[in-house]
Amino acid sequence: MAAPLDQAIGLLVVTFHKYTGKDGDKSSLCKKELKELIKNKLAIGLKLQDREIQALLFNLSHNGDEVLNFQEYVTFLGALAMIYNETLAL
Repeated sequence: MAAPLDQAIGLLVVTFHKYTGKDGDKSSLCKKELKELIKNKLAIGLKLQDREIQALLFNLSHNGDEVLNFQEYVTFLGALAMIYNETLAL
């Protein structure tokens, strides 16, 4: 049986692949896919406006292509973990 952290990491990977490929590219998240992932899987998702998701995508896409590859997705998750840590530490 996998340890809880292994399960959490596995879920993050599976979630990435669940939302990729709708635009034909299974290796990255386009804006529409990222928006769907955020809105369906994160509590904050319902509060974010399209322009905020666009800004997030622009800032996370290190190569400027405005899609998130897996490495950029992991960076996004790391930033979220930092925010959650700050919130929970109060």
